[in-house]
Amino acid sequence: MNKLGTYRRPVFNRILARIRERRRFMQVLAGPRQVGKSTLARQVIEASGLASRVASADEPTLRDRTWLAGEWELARALARENRVGLLVLDEIQKVSGWSEAVKRLWDEDTAKRVALRVMLLGSAPLLIQRGLTESLGGRFELIRIGHWSLREMRDAFGWSLEQYLYYGGYPGAAPLIADHERWASYIKDSLIETTISRDVLLLTRVDKPALLRQLFRLACDYSGQIVTLTKLMGQLQDAGNVTTLAHYLDLLGGAGMVAGLSKYSGSQVRRRGSSPKLVVLNNALVTATTGITPADAKTEPETRGRLVETVVGAHLLSGAESGLEVFYWREGDVEVDYVVRSGRSLFAIEVKSGRVSSSTPGLSQFAKEYRNVRPLLVGEGGIELEEFLLNEPNRWLT
Repeated sequence: MNKLGTYRRPVFNRILARIRERRRFMQVLAGPRQVGKSTLARQVIEASGLASRVASADEPTLRDRTWLAGEWELARALARENRVGLLVLDEIQKVSGWSEAVKRLWDEDTAKRVALRVMLLGSAPLLIQRGLTESLGGRFELIRIGHWSLREMRDAFGWSLEQYLYYGGYPGAAPLIADHERWASYIKDSLIETTISRDVLLLTRVDKPALLRQLFRLACDYSGQIVTLTKLMGQLQDAGNVTTLAHYLDLLGGAGMVAGLSKYSGSQVRRRGSSPKLVVLNNALVTATTGITPADAKTEPETRGRLVETVVGAHLLSGAESGLEVFYWREGDVEVDYVVRSGRSLFAIEVKSGRVSSSTPGLSQFAKEYRNVRPLLVGEGGIELEEFLLNEPNRWLT
């Protein structure tokens, strides 16, 4: 089964409904590379039937405001000719000073009642949000487009849990898994390197690019583990200081590659602690860079445990748009894999990937300190891993 290009992600209906509304807000689709933002835009254009213009700023050199204004003017002409039009601007964060220019052009259309609907796409969510909050308040709706879930990969490609656990959720790479070397090269060259070089280094000042690449590789090695930044410094060449590493980790998170979870400590969350829990946001990034084979993922308990804990963490983090906040907790030798805050509710989640064990000292100790917590076991002896991943995180956190 291979529905690449024809499969519609669940978020498609929400985007289409908003584009069909009268002109009210710009729709901003932000998410990592190769998760299908451009495909979604194309599908929405086809389904809407609107006269449309699509332009991409994803060039080796940055586009400027003149280019943006020119594309906008062509779309305006289209809208006037057809009474309504749609402009789709891809990789908008690559345009120098894009948010101020978009604000001016959008406000001009509002004043002149030009029926031009606008969709902005971007592969650097952190930079997109920065631009939106700086200039475009009240003019946009943000739709986060995340990595593909197990359900999506199953529905589009017929994948099993084992395939998803190893190959992750990149739809463009799915047809390549029969040739493992080719698949791994695609992940490393077309996804990892392109994201780092064009979504991070091209748009943000990074004094030590080699250090950022080393940090990403170490994050893949330690995904699912709590690691002090001081320990990471000891394994990196020319590491600088803890502040530099924390900043680079934020950049990798903003590009949709790695999250550094903070420790939960009640109402005071240690957001800048020295010991983040590293969670790579797509298992393909881990397996392609560390040399783990499909056989290793099945037969080596420690390796499988890392992949399971990583995929659960990434799945929980995908619920950020629904208001979920994800942390970890550890005191002494006891640990809770994930702590999730959903509104006023608190959940402590333990991930089990091996044999059934009734011992969950972390959950027990955490429950003593935070009495309103709801414990949740994922894996052996609790919610089956496949069932957990096939449903949205909010399904379990109610």
